[in-house]
Amino acid sequence: MSQDLVGPVPLLVVYNPIAGRRRRRFLSRVLEALEARAASVRLEPTQARGDAEALARAAAATGAARLVVAGGDGTINEALNGLSGSSVALGIVPLGTANVLAAELGLGTSAKNVAAAIMDGRPRSVTLGTVNGRRFSMMAGVGFDAHVVRDVSSKLKRAIGKGAYVLETLRQLVVYNNKFYDIRVDGVPMRAASLLICNGHYYGGQFVAAPQARLESPELQVVLFQRAGRFATIRYALALATGRLPTRPDVRILAAQTIEIDGPVGEPVQGDGDVIAHLPAKFEALRAAAILVGPPA
Repeated sequence: MSQDLVGPVPLLVVYNPIAGRRRRRFLSRVLEALEARAASVRLEPTQARGDAEALARAAAATGAARLVVAGGDGTINEALNGLSGSSVALGIVPLGTANVLAAELGLGTSAKNVAAAIMDGRPRSVTLGTVNGRRFSMMAGVGFDAHVVRDVSSKLKRAIGKGAYVLETLRQLVVYNNKFYDIRVDGVPMRAASLLICNGHYYGGQFVAAPQARLESPELQVVLFQRAGRFATIRYALALATGRLPTRPDVRILAAQTIEIDGPVGEPVQGDGDVIAHLPAKFEALRAAAILVGPPA
């Protein structure tokens, strides 16, 4: 993996060095494919939370046309926040645990295809969600899943990937303090035990939570889980895993421009797999907020 690949097409690749050995090998194959396509790659590793955002902001300030992020949804989330207000197109090398945005874009798992998307991909102007001014690309959550995201062990996540979320979900089934949230969806009062705000139809990998949610849509989709308790949560998880979540009578899915939740104060809000805000919170759809690079047409 070369730090400087000689060629006419300059590319800045911000990457998360914490990725496991298998993911680093995938990144190496992508870089080799880029080199074969005459790219000049400069690698910038992140060393702490917030680095990807700062590097993306600096790239936008220098007039970069395209930025590449090699990492998971959390690293990509940081970069999208750093590119706020810019016209920089963002390419992705999926290295994370779930890679939900990469699945939504249809990038696949071939290093050559990912390199082709970076070099020749179609730029797509997409909607992003915001919560208290912080952007997210795919989804945000309040309630049970936000507590899972907040408490999952990062060390275990690096070791066993998605299995860490399964273990934390089982733990939360025992310790989670069930509650209901008072919500306003485009000003209309509602109530739910948990909720997801979806900007794309995939969740947690390639599970479908909101079938109508798409990146180009001007609206967000709100998934309201109307029952609380351990057994209701298990039923929701099974329905999600089997593709039946939208058909459940105790799940309501609505299109919305704004969603507001007043409390309980301090409750976590997860966005793209990291805690990015706390209640009270206001979620909004932000049209044409980012340019993402997908596979070539």
